[in-house]
Amino acid sequence: MKKIKDIITGVLILSLIGTLVVWVYRGERSKVRRELSKRIAELSPRGGPPETIEGLRQAIALYEAQIELNVKEGAQTGTYWKILAIRLADRNMHQDALAAYERALYFNSEDPTIFYLTGVSAGIVAKSVIGFSSSAGNERNHYFTLSENAYRRALELDEQYNKPMYALGVLYAFELDRPAEAIPLLENYLSIFPNDVPAMFVLARSYYMTESFEPAVSLYDRIIARTKDAKVKAEAQNNKELIMRMMYG
Repeated sequence: MKKIKDIITGVLILSLIGTLVVWVYRGERSKVRRELSKRIAELSPRGGPPETIEGLRQAIALYEAQIELNVKEGAQTGTYWKILAIRLADRNMHQDALAAYERALYFNSEDPTIFYLTGVSAGIVAKSVIGFSSSAGNERNHYFTLSENAYRRALELDEQYNKPMYALGVLYAFELDRPAEAIPLLENYLSIFPNDVPAMFVLARSYYMTESFEPAVSLYDRIIARTKDAKVKAEAQNNKELIMRMMYG
């Protein structure tokens, strides 16, 4: 008899423990739900969310739709800033264009075209700094650095994007006096556009500046063979002869 009573007592205790566990679990779950609802309410401009599951689902759908709309509007806003920047640059208002490109990148930070165009405008602004203030040198360097970084980022996003490839090569060869860094860029560019004579001239100059005289002569021969423009042919011939005299006296 005592054994049966002990069993019944044990069952009752286990049942009580189970009830307490369920009660605590439900209480904790309710607490979490209330805290989540409170947090959503704090984030919501329209006040607290509905209490029912179905109501919450409807609210989530509403906010998802609003988020999607905001994303689309943001993308469109970025496009408008890009168009504005291009129009400003077309009017040679490159300082204002840079500000617009910055806003365009805020909405679309992985558009290689915006980075390329930023590089173009920054390079033009750098060359327009002629010394009105004592900090002109720093200002010029700032914009050249901006131009370089913008071109490099465009190529990081699209390594076959030929426009920043060529533009960065020109920047290195002519503005930053870093012709060795121009060479691989221009060689890659000419592998895509083998008949681009201006690019050949820039690459030949880079070879010359790094004392790679034989590749420079070979490239001038290539220009002479391919161009039909008499002035271009004469310039290439003169440059070739200059290098030949340096090589052989």
